[in-house]
Amino acid sequence: MAKRFIPLTEVSEVLDISSAQAYALVRSGELPAIKVGGRGQWRVETTELENYIQRMYSQTREFVRSHGED
Repeated sequence: MAKRFIPLTEVSEVLDISSAQAYALVRSGELPAIKVGGRGQWRVETTELENYIQRMYSQTREFVRSHGED
């Protein structure tokens, strides 16, 4: 059974970015997440991560379309 929520460390691995960059995505609201547990650890729903990735693909396509491939 696939996990519904993953920690920011896994988000950073999936996106191949630093933990600080993953945290910044969450803090900015670009990547929805929840805080859980007594220590308030961040968790991202896997569907939200996939939605984020799809949004980035769309934005990249739009950027390339409007600015050319250079």
